[in-house]
Parts: sequence; C-alpha cells; structure tokens
Amino acid sequence: MAGRSTMGVAGGPARHIPVLLGPVMDALAVRPGAVIVDGTFGAGGYSRALLDAGATVIGIDRDPSAIAGGQDLVAASSGRLNLVEGRFGALDRHAAACGFEAVDGVVLDVGVSSMQLDEAERGFSFRADGPLDMRMEQAGPSAADVVNGAAVTDLTRIIGILGEERKARTVAGAIERARKEAPITRTATLADIVERAIGKRPGDKIHPATRTFQALRIYVNRELEELVSALFAAERVLKAGGRLVVVAFHSLEDRIVKRFLNARARPKPAGSRHLPEAGPGPEPTFSLLSRKPIEADAGEVAANPRARSARLRAALRTEAPVFELDRAEFGLPNLPDPAF
Repeated sequence: MAGRSTMGVAGGPARHIPVLLGPVMDALAVRPGAVIVDGTFGAGGYSRALLDAGATVIGIDRDPSAIAGGQDLVAASSGRLNLVEGRFGALDRHAAACGFEAVDGVVLDVGVSSMQLDEAERGFSFRADGPLDMRMEQAGPSAADVVNGAAVTDLTRIIGILGEERKARTVAGAIERARKEAPITRTATLADIVERAIGKRPGDKIHPATRTFQALRIYVNRELEELVSALFAAERVLKAGGRLVVVAFHSLEDRIVKRFLNARARPKPAGSRHLPEAGPGPEPTFSLLSRKPIEADAGEVAANPRARSARLRAALRTEAPVFELDRAEFGLPNLPDPAF
C-alpha cells in the first residue's frame, strides 16, 4: 500500500493509493457483475477500484482496525462489498460464508500496509517510537515477546532467514545482551540496539534495523505460511477463466508466488525417471499471464517510493481439477512456534 491521496472515490477520499493499481485492474480484467476477493483489504484501495468497475467484492483483513475503517465503504457500496475479519489463507471459506462458492478473481497485496506502518502504536516501524508489537490481528504473541523470550539461536535463524540479514548472529547477540539489562519493549530501543550492533553499511539506502523488523513482523504474523495457504485457497475458489493477481514486496514472498504458479502451470510428470511408465502428470490448473513479473514504472516509484520493490504476478485458472502439491517445495523455513 502506498502514500496519501485526496482522490474522490466510492465511499469518500482514499487514505492510501494501492501499489500497481492500473496493472492489477488490467490483470483482473474486471467486468460489471464479477465477484472478486480482495484478500488484503487494508485501507480499501483495490476494493474501491473494483467497486467502481462494477464488481461485487469480498474484502478480507485480519486487522480489526482495517475492518472498522472500511465500514463507510460498506455503507456506500449498495450491498456489493462484503467485509470479513479473518485470514486470507481461508479466503475460499470466507467467500463461501458470503454466499459465493466460486469467484471470478482474487487479488492479494502481500505484506504490511502503509496504514499499519504509519501508526506508531502498532509497532511495525521505527520511524516513530512505539510499543514493539507488530501483530496484525492484535492478539497472540507480540514482537516484544519474541525479542525477549526467544533463544538466541532461534533469534539468529528468524532474523537471518526471514530478514535475510547477513549479520543475524551479531544482531541476536546484541539483543540477548540488551534484554539482560532490561526488557526490550519499544521500537526505537530495538532499532538503536541493531544500529549500534552492525552500524550503517556503506551505500546502504535502508536503516540497519529494517531487515530485523521485517523478520519479526513476518514471523509474528506467520506471513509466509498464510501466503501459501492463500494461494491454494485461491486455486480452489476460482472459476475456470478466473484470475489470480498477487503483488509481493520481498523476495521471500515473490519466490513463493513464483514457485506456486510455475508448479501449477507446468506440473511435474507422474512417477520418476526410474518409472517412466507412470504416465503424464496432472493437467495445469493455471496459465501464466506473463512469464516475468510486472514492476512499477519510474513515475509510480517517484510518486511512491514503497512501490520500488513491488512485483506483480498473475495467472488464469484453467478447467483442470486441483491436485496435491508438497508444501515443502516452497522452501518454507522450519522455525519455532511463536509462543513465549
């Protein structure tokens, strides 16, 4: 999700402009009367555009603040927006609960919204000091619980794998030493600990704590596991000819989407080289709309720096039935349960 806007749209002024809105709408090919799942409602940017295009929308968000903030849009939608508090990993069940066993499109804008980043009290960002929280659902273990309760070896793996931080061991060691002195409960405190531990890298355009914060957020909210569940759910609920559109911002997320779509568009033959008589594999359940991801152009990046890392992948649902796929193929990391 992106920066502020005063553009007049359905339900009043939009608080945020969604990234790659034009390419998303083109990929969805929305027609009046279509039923679209917006699995990451956020501030409603995609949903507003979908409603303006004549679609019926099932908007899903696990953040109760997003659901509360979307009620004006529900009221202005003439019954065409169904807003659901829940996880997008169960989007097929949410659609069914709204009366739709099959839908024409699913769009996912993966990751944290700028609405959450802009609210210091949510603890997603260190730009303004706030409680070290990061929970999208505002329930369960927080980032502070992880930082203060996880073993240093687990912290190293969490930060190294989910944050792709090369100095994860150094960061985890600095956290361990600091928490012995006092619990780490504020975003500014953690950011300072990380910055002092690894310093500012030459030529680095991001704050030294960015990768650590990313790792904690993904871990606390189990974002990668939810993304995998959402992709399978979208496959189950989409009609033949329906479209799946995913916008991802980090390599971990984009890699999962790419692997899923490639596996479903070009499934492996059944059997193995030792058993060639096993025959062909299942029919593809998706057809790729583009071999390469779509990225924001220079104009959008200039207007909204958060768009610079966005990658859009899209695919068309075929008539083939769903087939089993080993989730291990996605390379999901084996990390401890966040219960401290």
